[in-house]
Amino acid sequence: MLLRSDFPLGKLSTMKLRSCLAAVGVAAALVSAAPAAGAAPQVRFLGQTTLPHGLQFQGTTVGGLSGVDRDPRTGEYVLISDDRSYTNPARFYTAELAVDDSGVHDVRITGTRALLHPDGNTYSLPPLDDGRTVDPEEIRIDPVTGDYWWSQEGERPKTTGPAVVQPSIQQARRDGSYAGSLPLPANYAITPDRGPRRNLALEAITFSARGALVTSVVEGPLLQDGDLPTADRGALTRLTVQGRDGAVLAQHAYPLEPLFAEPEPGPWGPDTGVPAILADQQVPGRYYALERSWVPGADYKVRLFQVDIAGASDVRDQDVLEDGVRPVRKRLLADLHDFPLPVIDNVEGLTWGPRLRTGERTLLLVSDDNFAAEEFTRFIALAVR
Repeated sequence: MLLRSDFPLGKLSTMKLRSCLAAVGVAAALVSAAPAAGAAPQVRFLGQTTLPHGLQFQGTTVGGLSGVDRDPRTGEYVLISDDRSYTNPARFYTAELAVDDSGVHDVRITGTRALLHPDGNTYSLPPLDDGRTVDPEEIRIDPVTGDYWWSQEGERPKTTGPAVVQPSIQQARRDGSYAGSLPLPANYAITPDRGPRRNLALEAITFSARGALVTSVVEGPLLQDGDLPTADRGALTRLTVQGRDGAVLAQHAYPLEPLFAEPEPGPWGPDTGVPAILADQQVPGRYYALERSWVPGADYKVRLFQVDIAGASDVRDQDVLEDGVRPVRKRLLADLHDFPLPVIDNVEGLTWGPRLRTGERTLLLVSDDNFAAEEFTRFIALAVR
């Protein structure tokens, strides 16, 4: 039942294993369960803080933070850098920080580890063609084992010659060593005329059903599923629910928003998609998703949506998304432009924080500074009622 792995269960308790097995037994029902009807949650801004640019920690530069998760057992956070080993070897950080009624503060990086290839070495600096290039994007704490699962979107080369690097979801022990990989749906594979686009592949992953289910979203539409969003129309990408063994339980169309502005002419095109998804542990089949867009001449827009998969068409057997497909249902909860932020950043990470004394749940967001002096590593705290 568990992920293919070469690691011992160690301290995994019998009770927790039985709990996960029971959850797997009802996974199919959870995938299609209809969420309770009700008004949209209310989201309010708590506060924000930034890390100094170029912060040094244990011989590494803290930056490129594109994914975040919180360990509910300890309150510790884990953050993944999307550094492809240009600055330092691919890695993650642990951190302590406070989220409360007054916002987010007292951020302290507490540790860092390199993410290791199955051969035990660090990943290589691109474009070395030795099978050890990687593009880390998201990290989640396994509710069953306490290990880390992380996504990387691979590489579709712009020209012929360089090797294709396939997207993957990998498992790492807490020391960063390789522990396994999740078999992905066939349509997540990069082929010459099918699969994810370059730099719009696999970022968003989340656990649900006490760790029995893994949900992922392709950041942008697959090549065969149509064009990228424009200012006039959106696009469809894919959301997939899998068991821990990789079995695909369902796949749904996810509707991306149109671009929020018409792009100015120039060498760079717009970049829009889903960098993070987070399961609502209280309501099966419900998620919270970030959609992040950058448009030349208009900068960034980041929106938070509530997503329900109940009633959506199962498209796992559709090579090309057909007309009339029923996508997942979305409703807008927040546009970061509506909050008192000094600037809208390249926000890519999303996790649950602690509950407030009011009973509200908190969300913690983190932005990727792209290791650029004019961008920011920013933590944003929201309250959800």
